[in-house]
Amino acid sequence: MQERPRNSGDKPRRGSGPGRPSGSSDDRSGDRGRGGRGPSGQGGPSGRSSDRRDGRGGARRPGGTDDSSARKSRDWVAERDSVRQRSVSKEEYDGPEIPEEITGKELPRAVTAQLRGIPEKLAARVARHLAAAGSLIDTDPETAYRHTLAARARASRIAVVREACGETAYAAGHFAEALSELRAARRMNGAADYLPVIADCERGLGRAEKALDVARDPAVRKLGPALRIEMTIVEAGARRDLRQLDAALRVLENAPLHSQNREPWLPRLRYAYAETLLEAGREEDALTWFHRTEAVDGERTTDAYEQVAELERRLQPDAAGTEVLPTDDDTRED
Repeated sequence: MQERPRNSGDKPRRGSGPGRPSGSSDDRSGDRGRGGRGPSGQGGPSGRSSDRRDGRGGARRPGGTDDSSARKSRDWVAERDSVRQRSVSKEEYDGPEIPEEITGKELPRAVTAQLRGIPEKLAARVARHLAAAGSLIDTDPETAYRHTLAARARASRIAVVREACGETAYAAGHFAEALSELRAARRMNGAADYLPVIADCERGLGRAEKALDVARDPAVRKLGPALRIEMTIVEAGARRDLRQLDAALRVLENAPLHSQNREPWLPRLRYAYAETLLEAGREEDALTWFHRTEAVDGERTTDAYEQVAELERRLQPDAAGTEVLPTDDDTRED
């Protein structure tokens, strides 16, 4: 998997997801395979030893012909992989243990409404996995992802389940899986709210040009203000990935950096701008915008405080950072 370092300023906020209030059916949102597939590299003829050649020209072996030996080998490999596949699928289907206090009633009504089309007992189990995922997504995204895989194994044709699976995959850094799940959810319900996360997943996979293609999707213009800001942050990040720093700065400068509101996106937008200024070598300007980020980031969702301290040490050394020369009293012997 190709992962990149991700700063708090350029990662889209997760949207409605499991256990979160929903605007439409979702907002937003690696590449380690899951979804019921067996372990990588297993299955088929790839499990055979290199000296077995399906009976065509291979060395004869005691106790049988080339064909029978190769056939037995293939049968053994197929049986072994079948057992492994069933084991992986069962583990995924069962999912992590759900805490007893989680009932599924924690989910928003918009989510539970989508589960009414499946049998009641099954819906209750899916709801509990989704609620468990929602409770863990910020603290243990990998386990949250496994909960949503268990929900998907039971209800893969429900958009909110695929959405939750994509969101937790994204949080856990499984960008390829997140991309697949969110695209599936969008095909099911037509929602465009996933686009900022889809674009950022393309970035996470090292495909900045594809991220820019997503940012140019006409549906982006119909997103709400907060989601358009998220796409702006991702688009600027993609420009930075391509070393187009001037273009990244222009993208951010066209956004409401001077807004007086206290929406959660504002510190992240300012942080992305400060970080891009720093990358462009404009350290004084970057320090100014890290200060402005810190001023509106009461929840400390970014590391602007640390960035300010580091830049001030480099640019504005104070008395504590200067060398103190010894005085006569300091050097006088007793």
